[in-house]
Amino acid sequence: MIKIICVGKIKEKFFTDAIKEYEKRISKYSELKVIELEDIGLSDKKVVLKKEEEKILKNINSKDYIITLEIEGKELSSIDFSKKIEDTLITNSNITFIIGGSFGLSESIKSLSNYKLSFSKMTFPHQLFRIILLEQIYRAFKIINNEEYHK
Repeated sequence: MIKIICVGKIKEKFFTDAIKEYEKRISKYSELKVIELEDIGLSDKKVVLKKEEEKILKNINSKDYIITLEIEGKELSSIDFSKKIEDTLITNSNITFIIGGSFGLSESIKSLSNYKLSFSKMTFPHQLFRIILLEQIYRAFKIINNEEYHK
């Protein structure tokens, strides 16, 4: 199973349409669960990270192989990402991706990570990044299954 825990709700229809499309495509290969956690509407970074941490922890279990999305993480090509997913699913039945809120992730959540992944040194809007992650997960399954996918 692929689980994505993300802080922030998607409000724009064009983003939700893209997300639903990739969720449908991925469901051919794996069970997918997306858990949206509500943003903490405060400006105090320390307080926000702590409250988000508590919410994230409620959605993690001991069987999860945790991949945190962090700017400081390792960058992979799509081929390497597909290999990472394939290799991980051999020994772990659950891969959990965690996307933080506007302040990122708490150090406590980062310390639970089995793998720190970065898609870029750039900062992306949360809504757009969720689509990018879903697209790359879908692409990974296409690669794993030796299926053609547009470039």
